[in-house]
Amino acid sequence: MINVGVIGYGYWGPNLVRNLAEVSRVKLTAVADSSPEKLALVQRRFPAVTTTADYQDLIRDPSIDAIAIATPVSTHFELGMAVLKAGKHLWLEKPMTETSLQARQLLEEAEKRKLILFVDHTFVYTGAVRKMQEIVSSGELGKILYYDSSRVNLGLFQHDVNVIADLGVHDFSILDHLLKEHPNAVSAAGINHFPGTPENLAYITMFYDSGTIAHINVSWLAPVKVRQILLGGSNKMITYDDLEPSEKIKVYDKGVSFTDDPKKIYEMRVGYRTGDMWAPKLNEGEALRVAVEHFVDCIEKSQPPMTDGHMGLRVVELVEAATSSMRGRGETVHIQRKGKFQ
Repeated sequence: MINVGVIGYGYWGPNLVRNLAEVSRVKLTAVADSSPEKLALVQRRFPAVTTTADYQDLIRDPSIDAIAIATPVSTHFELGMAVLKAGKHLWLEKPMTETSLQARQLLEEAEKRKLILFVDHTFVYTGAVRKMQEIVSSGELGKILYYDSSRVNLGLFQHDVNVIADLGVHDFSILDHLLKEHPNAVSAAGINHFPGTPENLAYITMFYDSGTIAHINVSWLAPVKVRQILLGGSNKMITYDDLEPSEKIKVYDKGVSFTDDPKKIYEMRVGYRTGDMWAPKLNEGEALRVAVEHFVDCIEKSQPPMTDGHMGLRVVELVEAATSSMRGRGETVHIQRKGKFQ
């Protein structure tokens, strides 16, 4: 049995606490939050769980094996470092930290102490993204040509991070998981429509050595919520609509062919191929539950998570690069990175 504490019971904390409480191999020991009202909610729903306004109570408790942090990103580094230095395994909400320097320091601390550092990029654990990764890894799509994503809605406006750090990180982690490749350059355009608040809309383009190009549209200003991805390969293509109640993933046997055949020099050199479409069966379990189970497995088996500190660092690097490009009005930012992929 692994004893786990949670720091933060705000937006994501209740989902995390619920899943930790329902996993048989976990004992949810304590929850810390600065709000008495939120702690009262915890006590009503989970009367056996200790509550406290002082997160240090969890860090000092020798019976707690791991701590999950679900607080604003500006607090992740200080809290995460305190957890690791106390010898406890660490779960961090996304993005991992505010800066890549902070992420690198947490990663080094976790590796030095041989502790699990898990970053909650929840989309990686959805049945849809896992199925997409399975199809990509099989080679069924052929060469990956492009990734096109729209991730927009009206709000929630964040006060401490821009829309790239809030929404773009989902696509950064999905791309990292699907392609096992870090982009070599990023260009982004975005804007802050309301003085004194972070950028609320951005268009991001990423370039890869393999020839893949990725385009991501993120916004807090759309009249409707959209969560759609197009993944194009040389053989087949995938559409992913996260808001679809069923058939979130559809695979299209469609593509193009290109020829340099001298005999066809006067004909159109591009041909089109259309085949069947099918919707593969997906694991419909809650992604956060899958993530929690994976976290526990990693602690018990001393193995790195799929969304470990290395992935967390790569995502933060992309947030930095895209934000720098956006504030330079689309100036291309080149990335030199030798990523360690699981």
